[in-house]
Amino acid sequence: MRWVLEHFRALAEIVALLTRYRQLTWEMTRREITDRYAGQVFGTLWGLGHPLVLIAVYVFVFAYVFKVRIGGTADLPLDYTTYLLAGLIPWLAFQESMSKASTVITAHTNLVKQVVFPIEVLPVKGVIVAGITQSIGTAALIVYVLVSHGSLPLMYLLLPVVFLLHVLAMVGVAYVLSAIGVYFRDAKDFVQVFCTVGVFVIPVMYLPAQVPALFRPIVFINPFSYVIWCYQDVLYYGRFEHPWAWVVFPAGSVLIFSLGYRLFRTLKTFFGSVL
Repeated sequence: MRWVLEHFRALAEIVALLTRYRQLTWEMTRREITDRYAGQVFGTLWGLGHPLVLIAVYVFVFAYVFKVRIGGTADLPLDYTTYLLAGLIPWLAFQESMSKASTVITAHTNLVKQVVFPIEVLPVKGVIVAGITQSIGTAALIVYVLVSHGSLPLMYLLLPVVFLLHVLAMVGVAYVLSAIGVYFRDAKDFVQVFCTVGVFVIPVMYLPAQVPALFRPIVFINPFSYVIWCYQDVLYYGRFEHPWAWVVFPAGSVLIFSLGYRLFRTLKTFFGSVL
């Protein structure tokens, strides 16, 4: 019981902190978006262009070059493009947030050394940027499903719930990586390798049943798979195809959110002496 109370206390603390500094968090997020493309002809449009081009490449390669065929049956109701994007878009958001988090503290040394600055907002701003990109991609997917299939499943009403849980998980992981990245500078390289390989060990491009039995346990022990399954249930299947994922994902999101913040809160005391 005490362990559970500690988690809820940490949740309440970080929610209160982010609420208090919501304007600062949003301003830093806005500056990160605008400063990244400052002086460029197309400006912040590149923030939209990059993920859409990457998504288009994945769709072209797997749906048209490799001619992967999924869908058109009662068990697999929509087409392969929808199946691919339902998992790929949230994974790209997670990938972006992890990449930013691993270097966010070391990149803002001057702010970290200011006693009055709430450094807890630094990992969160990267998650917000990733969330904005994901929202744009998801909106494009919704339009695609409407145009190609004529309607949306009622499960789409659960999309805000899944998105909120996803954000909680991303913030928790961002706190862990940002704290570790201060002491272990190689973290960013491990994250980069993991993000490159990770897309192939989650059920985004294939069905779990297509994986050889010897390697199938890897898909099920991968915590990111449960994130993808919940998104696929909402955006592709239109039903609770993976009921166990709806237990693992919410519980895991709250747990990593709390543990990540508590780890960050413990280690931040020594950031100034390490940087």
